[in-house]
Amino acid sequence: MNDEEKLKYLKIALYVIGVIFIVGVPVLMIWLWPSGWGWTPPQHEYEHMIMGVYATLGVFLILAAKDPLANASLIWFTVCSSIIHGGIMLVQAINDDTDRDNLIGDVPALFVVAFVLWYLMPKRSRKQLY
Repeated sequence: MNDEEKLKYLKIALYVIGVIFIVGVPVLMIWLWPSGWGWTPPQHEYEHMIMGVYATLGVFLILAAKDPLANASLIWFTVCSSIIHGGIMLVQAINDDTDRDNLIGDVPALFVVAFVLWYLMPKRSRKQLY
C-alpha cells in the first residue's frame, strides 16, 4: 500500500478509533464486558478517570483525522502509549488470575490500535521521529 492509500485509511481509522475511545470504552467497561475491560476488584474512581482520558484522546484523534500528518506526534503518542498500556496490563493479567479476561479484552485491543495506526502512518511521518 502506498503512502496516499495509507493516508486515506488512516483518516478512517483515526475517526473509528476516536469514536470507540469516546463511546465504546465506557460501554465495554461499565455494561457489556466489565471483566474484560475493567479492574478487579472494581475501582470506579480509576475506571472513570481512564474513561475520561480515553474519551479526551478520542476527541483529539477525530480532530487529527482531518490532517493526520499535521498531527503525527499525537498519533505516535497513541501508538506508543497503547503499547505501554497494553504491555503493563498484559503482565498484570498474567500475574493476577482475576484480570485474565483482560487477555482477550482490552489488552489485544490496545495492541491492535497501536498496530493499525503504526501500519497506516505514511513512511514520511516516521522520519519525523528521528
